[in-house]
Amino acid sequence: MKWIYIEDVAGHKDQDIEVRGWVYNKRSSGKVRFLLVRDGTGIIQATIFSAEKENPLFLTFDSLTQESSVIVRGHVREDKRAPGGHELTIHEIEVLQVAQDYPITLKEHSTPFLMEHRHLWLRSQKQHAVLRVRAEVIKAIRDFFDGRGFRLMDTPILTPSACEGTTTLFETEYFGQKAYLTQSGQLYNEATAAAFGKVYCFGPTFRAEKSKTRRHLIEFWMVEPEVAFATLEDITELGEDLIVFIIGRVLEKRKDDLDVLERDIDRLSVIRKPFPRLTYDEAVPKLKEKGSAIEWGDDFGAPEETIISEIYPTPVCVTHFPAKIKAFYMQPDAVRPDLVLGVDFLASEGYGEIIGGGQRIHDLALLERRIRENDLPREAYEWYLDLRKYGSFPHSGFGLGVERTVAWICGIKHIRETIPFPRLLYRIYP
Repeated sequence: MKWIYIEDVAGHKDQDIEVRGWVYNKRSSGKVRFLLVRDGTGIIQATIFSAEKENPLFLTFDSLTQESSVIVRGHVREDKRAPGGHELTIHEIEVLQVAQDYPITLKEHSTPFLMEHRHLWLRSQKQHAVLRVRAEVIKAIRDFFDGRGFRLMDTPILTPSACEGTTTLFETEYFGQKAYLTQSGQLYNEATAAAFGKVYCFGPTFRAEKSKTRRHLIEFWMVEPEVAFATLEDITELGEDLIVFIIGRVLEKRKDDLDVLERDIDRLSVIRKPFPRLTYDEAVPKLKEKGSAIEWGDDFGAPEETIISEIYPTPVCVTHFPAKIKAFYMQPDAVRPDLVLGVDFLASEGYGEIIGGGQRIHDLALLERRIRENDLPREAYEWYLDLRKYGSFPHSGFGLGVERTVAWICGIKHIRETIPFPRLLYRIYP
């Protein structure tokens, strides 16, 4: 008898098959027993019919508990009422292990309890749906850049210098030297862009931020494209295209998962380019009108991002931030050098920033000055300065945070559910 994954059962109608998985739930009704089995690709209803109370299959059925591991053999038949539209008439149940006192039951549990049991919480239907969407988002990102001729470049996890400021670095010892967990692959991407023209890196990044908001993780995944000779406008259009592509792919491939999450897909279906554009100068008055206490020169926090992203039905691009609140490598505006050619993409429905990027400084003298002004150790950036000494060129890029993007697409409020094992302030278990 052939082993079949549940997602492929529809192609085996009226055949005898074997399903290997775990007991999701079960119930009895007179002469019928209903066993819901999951295998990671889906859930199937398996049934036993018998007029005999002492039927051996009934006795095996009665011994099963939630999350017991089983091999079920039976006959596939179409049934539109069953999950997935097909049902398995059981001929045999092979019990591999009976789970005892599974801690996550169908009743409500507190979030701290669920986080403590995250390794088991992953098996629940909604968490499963979120992570399937995450996988689709990651595949869409790779397909988008690979399809546009970008080269994937793997950038270091251990680095000798900061990219996004020195206050959020994780420091470690590196054979007698100081090293840091990467905040971003961007600086190295600038080097590979000089070699390959258009590149992207995709991997984990680390920020030692003492933040307990629903939008922050200590360890998160980010995709970062970098494009030689691209301007702020070029990179903004690339970000628009990427977001529209991701949304389209998820709506095409993962609609069933969004339904499980009760996501209003109409809010996603309306997303088209071009996105609304605001300069920082235009955004500040809008924020004040909505009750924000922000003053010109202040950075956006979560409340400000939320206010702006609730105004528009699609993501909005905010550009031309004050130089003093942005990273040392950002290119100044030619007309207003107190502003930089940066862009933040704020997702709709109050989800805030999902992309941050812009144009990089390509003038050697200016970059050297910015390194001094930010009190950064020049020796750690000598290689980075070399990029301006040998064939310097205008270039731009951005970083898109996978977890924030998934939270927005899935319509879930806390970013901790968008990665299998979140790293949060004071939480590193499991």
